[in-house]
Amino acid sequence: MVRSSIGIQNRMSRWLTASAVLVTLVASSSVTNAADTAKGEKAFTTGSSDVLIGYVNEQIRQGWTDNEIGPSGVATDEEWIRRVYLDVIGHVPPVEVVEKFLADKDPAKRTKLIDQLLDDPAYVRNWTAIWTNLMIGRITPRRVSRTGMQKFLRGAFSKNRPWNEVVFDVVSASGHFEKKGEVNYLLAQMTDNDDAVQATAKTTRLFMGIQVQCTQCHNHPFNDWKQDQFWSFNSFFRQARRQNYRKYDPRSGRMVDDYSELRFRDFSGPVYYEERSGVMRVAYPKYFTKKVDPGAEVDRRSELAKLMTAGDQPWIAKAMVNRMWGHFFGYGFTKPVDDMGPHNPASHPELLDRLAGEFVKSGYDVKQLIRWIANSEAYNLTSRYGKKNEIDNPSAGEVPLFSHLYVKQMQAEQLFDSLIVATEAHKSGRLNWDQAEQKRQQWMRQFVVAFNTDENDESTTFNGTIPQALMMMNGDLIQDAVSIEKGSFLRRVLEENGPDSKKIRRLYFSALSRAPTRKEIGAATKMIRARQADKIEAYQDLYWALLNSNEFIFIH
Repeated sequence: MVRSSIGIQNRMSRWLTASAVLVTLVASSSVTNAADTAKGEKAFTTGSSDVLIGYVNEQIRQGWTDNEIGPSGVATDEEWIRRVYLDVIGHVPPVEVVEKFLADKDPAKRTKLIDQLLDDPAYVRNWTAIWTNLMIGRITPRRVSRTGMQKFLRGAFSKNRPWNEVVFDVVSASGHFEKKGEVNYLLAQMTDNDDAVQATAKTTRLFMGIQVQCTQCHNHPFNDWKQDQFWSFNSFFRQARRQNYRKYDPRSGRMVDDYSELRFRDFSGPVYYEERSGVMRVAYPKYFTKKVDPGAEVDRRSELAKLMTAGDQPWIAKAMVNRMWGHFFGYGFTKPVDDMGPHNPASHPELLDRLAGEFVKSGYDVKQLIRWIANSEAYNLTSRYGKKNEIDNPSAGEVPLFSHLYVKQMQAEQLFDSLIVATEAHKSGRLNWDQAEQKRQQWMRQFVVAFNTDENDESTTFNGTIPQALMMMNGDLIQDAVSIEKGSFLRRVLEENGPDSKKIRRLYFSALSRAPTRKEIGAATKMIRARQADKIEAYQDLYWALLNSNEFIFIH
């Protein structure tokens, strides 16, 4: 149904009135100086006894000392639980969970919650979505099975399969795009007459954290990678080919896509490429200094997969550690996370190497890697900063020192799922889970901004553009969120006994995972009492304003 412009204007006017009750978070907190620990005060701990976390903390603290800054204070339980829920399972915590966590006096409750989240089914759904998007994009390419890709990744994350095995399967895969879902990664990179250029660039960048596409046309200007480096990697993918199958559609009377396969094709010898000077050169399959037999009988992708996953500290281990650190902190040890190398040194090279080595020793245990990061002192700091660490600002081009948590924009999936969880919109009778999944996919498509590059880059954070803002403020999901239909969260709150202040508090916990300040609750109470004739509408507008606030949309 199309809403009238008058209705939208009325809604906007009411929203602006309700927004006046919100108080913007200011960057102010008591800053704990790193020197305080040296004076004998007990260092912060989540309760984990893992000795590696102590090493992580020491390395990060050394960076603070070297740069003469002090860290921010420890995040409050309200700030931290919202952050860890979003980062680990992809949505804000339910209000009852927040209240239970705040009442828990166990000093080890943070590390225990991390373990609980890693065993939550939402963990599998979240990381399946993250890696499906990384591997094939949010807009599914033609003749690629999103279902197949998700099935493979869902099995990997639910079983906590070693990451090296996952990478091996994806790089070496062949077969039907739903029976062997891992083939969809390469199918998504294959275009006509591409000669596997996109697959080469994407694979090294995504799984190894290096951008060899820089050497596709010329030698790397800042390190010793030569042009033949790209084409040596490229030769590993020349034996892969797509086979598309079509079927007759009786409804349309036309032949339509049925399914696709990734199959082996005969290819032997070198790859030919042209230098800028016009001279033709050849490149044989070679993984850095390790050569592979170029004969037709050798499965080159299997050999590449073996080389990528071999050794005590392969590139795939560093790449995964760096990407994971970037996921939780907003910045990795390198910027960007997928461009490691001598031309782009890591902010904490010893820590990156140690974590990568321990990741390999753990059996490429992804959950264990998350535990190390989420239990670190740095991850448990507040996002607020002060004079002692205001220079720690990577968004201004500074090297990240992790003296406070960097504010991140929600991904579109996080925003959608958080709205569903916070408001229980799926229980209102207007939106069941199947319908929610359909709306989720529609929501994603509206957020995707695609860039025409060889790697099909996408941007899907909520960055506050006018179309995104209007979609948030006037979209169907928000209307469902503030619904007072039977079963909705807002209706349940309004039906509870107690004063307005109690109900306002519940709305704040639901949307922002925190209690309102005295100033906020005073302003909200005043607004609601002034609108006794339309009190329900006043509550709807207050909740609507909270869900559209920056504090809800950002991870901090």
